[in-house]
Amino acid sequence: MRTRSQSVLSFVIAITIAGCGSTETAQPDLVAACGQSNFEIGAFVEIPAGKFTKGADAYYPEESPTLDLHVDGFWIQQHEVTNAQFNAFVEATGYVTDAEQGVIDGREGAGSAVFLHPDQRDADAAPWTLLATANWRAPLGTEDTANDRMREPVVHISKRDAEAYAMWAGGRLPSEVEWEYAATLGLPDATVSTSGAYGPDGPRANTWQGIFPVADIAKDGYPGVAPVGCFEADRIGLHDMIGNVWEWTNTPYGPQTHTMKGGSFLCADNFCRRYRPAARHPQETDFSSNHIGFRIVRDTPL
Repeated sequence: MRTRSQSVLSFVIAITIAGCGSTETAQPDLVAACGQSNFEIGAFVEIPAGKFTKGADAYYPEESPTLDLHVDGFWIQQHEVTNAQFNAFVEATGYVTDAEQGVIDGREGAGSAVFLHPDQRDADAAPWTLLATANWRAPLGTEDTANDRMREPVVHISKRDAEAYAMWAGGRLPSEVEWEYAATLGLPDATVSTSGAYGPDGPRANTWQGIFPVADIAKDGYPGVAPVGCFEADRIGLHDMIGNVWEWTNTPYGPQTHTMKGGSFLCADNFCRRYRPAARHPQETDFSSNHIGFRIVRDTPL
């Protein structure tokens, strides 16, 4: 099994700086509108049974082959699980996340991975760092705590952490097929696989605009994670299926890894480009970072 330090290093090695972006500035109206978002925290959306093509418009080799599949109906939370929701779980159960337990146990390489935005680090510093102080309570490993970010997606969550919450909340993690089916149904333009991220008027989701990892103009209004519901719901009423934070599924990817979907605020045109329903990415099940979260599904409404 790769260590957490090795996993962080793999993020750094994978970075390629190619391509370019606009020089426009962030759109403050997107930020201002976030607090006015009118939706119910914790609400679920019904996904009807149906057929779809998995792996449609594949961009990376691992997204193939395309498969025509039937999917049974289910219910999915309309947004990523928030810090407030996870806090309620911890208060009720006393649960300790993998990132926290590793530090308590004194394990080598304990902690969680943190991406430092260009304005948070020296120009020659590595963008990724492993911090023993980073966990869901302290997303950046500092005094900037989750208490100040209750509407943001909970991050620094391993697959085990996500499963524990889901069971407590009366749900489960979605399968990769369920997640991709829901995201496909929600595309604003069914013929354009990137339409969940970008439309004719600009960003529709929280991704990276500029050259990753050195320049982020944050045209979408957020240089980092955004509170849930700040971006308009997709065609079936789901928020942040694309971008913001990666989301765990219960589908294995390979040895000791599971599949994540949706991309995050770090996906750019020159790096990642996984802001599409078909995109998939492997992650060690015990790994966590400040751009990995989750949402849950239910087979029937409660």
